Amino acid sequence: MRRRWLYLLATFLFTVVLFIVAKAVFMLANAAGHDVVVADFFSVVGHGLTLDFSTALYVLVVPFLACLLSVWLPVPRWVLSVYNGIIAVAFALAFVADTSLYPFWGFKLDASCLQYLSQPEGLTQSVSLGYLLLRLLALLLVAVIIYLGYSLALRLMPVQPVPVRRRKLVKTLVYVLLLPLMVIGIRGGLGESTTNIGQVYYSQNQFLNHSAVNPVFSFLYSLSHQLGDLSEYDFFSDDECRQLTANVYTTESLDSDTLLTTTRPNVVVILLESAGEEFASAMPRLQQLKKQGVNFSRCYGNSWRTDRGTVCALSGYPSFPTVSVMKMPQKSRTLPGIALKLKEQGYRTSYLYGGDINFTNMRSYLVASGWEQLVSQDDFTSAECHSAQWGVRDDITFQTLFQNIQEGARSGQPFLYGYSTLSSHEPWDVPTRKLDDEVFNAFAYLDDCLADFVERLRATPAWDNLLLVLTADHGINYKQIDQSTPLQKNHIPMLWLGGAVREPREVSLLCNQSDLAATLLGQMRLPHDDFAFSRDVLSQSYVYPTAVHNYNNAQWMADSTGHVLYDFTARRTIVQEGTDVERLLRVSKAMLQLTIQDLKNR
Repeated sequence: MRRRWLYLLATFLFTVVLFIVAKAVFMLANAAGHDVVVADFFSVVGHGLTLDFSTALYVLVVPFLACLLSVWLPVPRWVLSVYNGIIAVAFALAFVADTSLYPFWGFKLDASCLQYLSQPEGLTQSVSLGYLLLRLLALLLVAVIIYLGYSLALRLMPVQPVPVRRRKLVKTLVYVLLLPLMVIGIRGGLGESTTNIGQVYYSQNQFLNHSAVNPVFSFLYSLSHQLGDLSEYDFFSDDECRQLTANVYTTESLDSDTLLTTTRPNVVVILLESAGEEFASAMPRLQQLKKQGVNFSRCYGNSWRTDRGTVCALSGYPSFPTVSVMKMPQKSRTLPGIALKLKEQGYRTSYLYGGDINFTNMRSYLVASGWEQLVSQDDFTSAECHSAQWGVRDDITFQTLFQNIQEGARSGQPFLYGYSTLSSHEPWDVPTRKLDDEVFNAFAYLDDCLADFVERLRATPAWDNLLLVLTADHGINYKQIDQSTPLQKNHIPMLWLGGAVREPREVSLLCNQSDLAATLLGQMRLPHDDFAFSRDVLSQSYVYPTAVHNYNNAQWMADSTGHVLYDFTARRTIVQEGTDVERLLRVSKAMLQLTIQDLKNR
């Protein structure tokens, strides 16, 4: 038994050491042009260990099962030698490819490299024969070294099974009991979030973040989160698709109506968890606030999940029926962002979320899209972290945001702060009880937290130059709201408040939460051409107001003529209303085809 455990421990530790050495080689080979010091290597290793441990446990699965089987039967060493050979070649390919491709790609190894294997001539045209031969030699050398290391560990593995039956049963039970621990280690714990690339991001220097990412994990993760075959969304020729969407995505700002007293306000964007307008009756104080600012009364959420709605709001990027862009770091890192744009103007950027910021790769998305400082449950006390099922409850995080705004205003540097609430989410565990319905009660609690925050903020000097943007990440299906009533389900608030707002008014144009980016940047007189699917709804160019929402392979779209909800799996219309539904459906399909093509090209 002891020799089996030594074998497993040696295999695990050797794998982790391999990953650490690979990080060192990666950083040495690619450090040119990056601001890196020796101490950064230790930070990279420390932050990357969670992915390294998880990946090493994946590798350990086969040896672990072999040890379990060897308690009863002889396991030929050649079987594990073959496995070691496969792992050695796979790791060598990952390490050499990752280190070699990074100067060309600027991001970690992922499954996108597979698309180039069908056209190897592109590789020979890009680099010299000597370059390729050197990499091939490195590949062979690394594979041999890795194989020899695993072979040394394999010597510890006993060949003969355990001789005594009673001991066999005890040892088997121990292995079986340890299996759940391996699964937990691979998964990354018992929390809501599973192991993902974003959890090792820790720096505003993307090279350090990339260095911390395990290339083997990055490849396997991206392979399991690929777009796949999206040919079912190819409805029209490219020319016809462009014709149908010609007036939809007009992103430029032309003679925009002026909502603000300044083009450089301090900005705070708050995403209210699940706060669709269906819960307006539970949020009376928010309804009163709508009379005090700019109320976009016909704003609709793009999607039904937080990870998707967050990208729509902060990057002005559309959502999709079957994939989440936030969960695909190789795609999300290419997106524009409000934070990136304001950083260019000297703004300090910070994002606050009281939950696990690694959930759904949120961390990597926020870092890549320009948020410099991230504040999450890790920055609160243990008691605060356990104040709600999802993390730190809203009254506590609202207070943190209030303090941050005061400090930011005193600093004199313009700032952009983002904040996602979390308490208005099942299991609806809030500390107050105002309404009998637990769901509506959770939104009543959010309403009080929000309104108290605004009133306190209004009494401070920070209010004078502040633009406070309130919207929801999405709505939810609740009671009478279902797929037959998409207008109610998708309707979300969008309200601009603060001393930077010129006067209260209602903007009744149909729009999406993804239009926030272009509309905000338009008001700040900043270019936003890179936000290709966000519209400045105050611009004279916004001539075809529309709203779109998708979920579970279905998409709803509305314009002034009506609305249509289409199920792509059933290939039929579920809900339709209006005077020109056939045209509306064609535009809806063309919008989806156009945006999916953009995502595939990123």
